[in-house]
Amino acid sequence: MAKKTTYDSEFCGSLPLNYINVVQSYGYLLVLDQVSFHILQLSENCTDLFQEDFHEITGKELGKFADVEQLKDLQRRFAGRSKEKIPLTLSISGRRLLALAHFKDALIILEIEGADQPVERSFTNVYEEVKYAMAAIEAAETIEDASRAAVHELRKITGFNGVMMYRFDEDWNGKVIAEEKEGDLEHYLGHTFPASDVPKQARELYLKNSYRLIPDREYLPVRLYPVINPVTNAFIDLSDCNLRGVAAVHLEYLKNMNVNASMSIRVIYNNTLWGLIACHHQTPHYLNFELCSVCELVSSVISNRIAAILNTDVFERERELQRQQTGLIAQVYAAHDVLAGLMPEQGIHFMAAFRATGAIAVYQGIYHVTGDVPEKDTVENLLLWLQNKNTDGVFSTDRLPELFDEIIPFTAIASGLMAIPIDKERGEYLLAFRPEVVQTINWGGNPGKTINFDPDGTKYHPRASFKIWKEQVYQTAEAWNKQELDTAENLRTFIYEFKTKQANYN
Repeated sequence: MAKKTTYDSEFCGSLPLNYINVVQSYGYLLVLDQVSFHILQLSENCTDLFQEDFHEITGKELGKFADVEQLKDLQRRFAGRSKEKIPLTLSISGRRLLALAHFKDALIILEIEGADQPVERSFTNVYEEVKYAMAAIEAAETIEDASRAAVHELRKITGFNGVMMYRFDEDWNGKVIAEEKEGDLEHYLGHTFPASDVPKQARELYLKNSYRLIPDREYLPVRLYPVINPVTNAFIDLSDCNLRGVAAVHLEYLKNMNVNASMSIRVIYNNTLWGLIACHHQTPHYLNFELCSVCELVSSVISNRIAAILNTDVFERERELQRQQTGLIAQVYAAHDVLAGLMPEQGIHFMAAFRATGAIAVYQGIYHVTGDVPEKDTVENLLLWLQNKNTDGVFSTDRLPELFDEIIPFTAIASGLMAIPIDKERGEYLLAFRPEVVQTINWGGNPGKTINFDPDGTKYHPRASFKIWKEQVYQTAEAWNKQELDTAENLRTFIYEFKTKQANYN
């Protein structure tokens, strides 16, 4: 029987993405000294921008080529006080170009929009659509409705062939919860993509960047010159630069998906990456800085709406659990007894309060059972196992058979366990069990073949197929949520205090 597997690849998660010496060719990159505005590094395609060989440009002051008064004004206002990229307009060689400025400790990084890139639609043209998109997202009452609204509006604004939104689970696998596509793009609604598709270091970069644009996966990488930054004596950190080059394995991944251009837009909840909106196009597809700013705005809007919906759900769960907890405590005081108050024949029952299907109380020589539980010999061994664990607080798991193999014959009724110690040394516990929930996961390709090495081991490749790959997951229960565990911890503290008062009274 298949157990739940984690697919967050340590190998993929260890590959550096931010220290890379190339950029995409749809723009220009400059690295300036923050005091003198001298050009320390530049992308080699800056020859086209400045009409001068890039070897000759390094070391010169940017003011020789461009009007930098706006940049200096922005530096005075924002340097040291903002971690965000600040937009500005630069006049270079008679052209007015949009740029993004990053103010670092001793450096300024400029991302400059390519002069010859077509402008599909200006901000003015899309303003009405943006206002409508915001209204549609903010009107959504559920996660599903908000996700569908975001996908629909982003596809209208950006013009991508397909847009899909997926949310991460506790293991960083991403399940597609909304989708809108045209043409020959594959449909993935309801499919789950393994965590290794967006590895750890890539997820961390989305905390610094609202979006990641790859207009053409067949772009020719543009190197930085010189390779080593003369101030830091290292590769320049391009963590928050959208022009940053793309890892070859990801470009191959896009090719295998039949995608030529892509854009990923983050969804944040509680300062954590909650999900991503993936935009795909079958031909090269460029978005100017203005439209990217619109996508950044939509990212904030959908993140705020998701947060509002989730926070409302959390509040309702907390309120109900608070009511249950108050009732359980009142019952204990009324009965002057822990067991009679927590596991009464009538009233609020410990088992029901935590949505368990079986419960056992072992306390003061009493072995009290309610609902479906394992046999007594197995429970006694489980109690010994719990006593030997290095924890004095509430213990919980939704995968008990993986941790305690003696429970396997009782998987159907005891795949999940929450244990509240009453007196650990004496083996006194409150145990709550949850049954097995058999899951069918529709993976977007075989998650066990996310990385494939060449026979000589020198190169690796992403999986070539994204066709549905079904997996049956057994021996797993519904997970205990944070609100339930907090309530259980409160009950543990109450029981200890109640026992202490009883002992002092007696």
